[in-house]
Parts: sequence; structure tokens; C-alpha cells
Amino acid sequence: MTEIAFHVNVTDRLDYSCRLLRKAYFSGARVAVIAEPDVLTELDHLLWRFSPTEFVPHVFLTDMSAQDMALSPVLLTETLALCDHQDVVLNLGQGVPAEFEGFERLIEIVADEHDAMIAGRLRWKHYATRGYALKKHDRAATGVAP
Repeated sequence: MTEIAFHVNVTDRLDYSCRLLRKAYFSGARVAVIAEPDVLTELDHLLWRFSPTEFVPHVFLTDMSAQDMALSPVLLTETLALCDHQDVVLNLGQGVPAEFEGFERLIEIVADEHDAMIAGRLRWKHYATRGYALKKHDRAATGVAP
């Protein structure tokens, strides 16, 4: 069963995601980031500028051949259906990602904004009613980056 973790009360979810992706990349994990196209584009721009000495290789799934996909540790995508791995999915979208069940881990990032918290609670409830064990990492309580 997919391990699900919620990172809540995140002040800047895209900056936080860059830090999380950097940590995942240096640990050897492969991550599919799912979100709406505008969010993926903004994340792409941030990842290019995030850290000049610790670049996180990433590509848009739609721009890749199967060979390129196999080499990229971070895939930016609107759908998980075409992903060639089942390691980690990072959800930056508002809904429950279709086909997340095929991944070992799902990470939900919930911003500290009213609408984001409501959407996050609905996703939490969705997973909980289906029997998933959920972990919560409250960034407001720790104030520490991943």
C-alpha cells in the first residue's frame, strides 16, 4: 500500500518543493511531480535557479523519449499514466492524483492558505477513508526546511 505523507502549513510550497526534490535527488530517489501546467512551469523555472551548486535534473514528461525518461530523476507531469517508475509522487495539484496507488510513496504539499488547507483536508479524508496510514509533517510546528 502506498505510504502517504502530508507536509502542511508550508509557507512557500514551490520553494519547499525545490528543497524536497533536492533532498530526494541526492538520496537517489526518482520523483514524479504532478500538478497543473502553470504550476509545473513555475516549478521548472525555480528549479533552474534554485541552487547553482546543487542542480536537480528534471524534465517535462511530455518532452521526453522513453530513453530520456529512464535517465531523469524528476519528471514534471500532468498525469501519472506515462511515468516509467513507481517510486515517489509529489502532488502539487488540488485533487487526488489518478493512479497514485502504483507508487511506493505519495507526498502531499499543503500551503498555509485557506483554500489550500481545505483542499488538503479533503484529500486527507479521501485517503483515510480508504484505509491509508497517513503521516503529517507540520512545518509551522518545526519551522525547518526538509
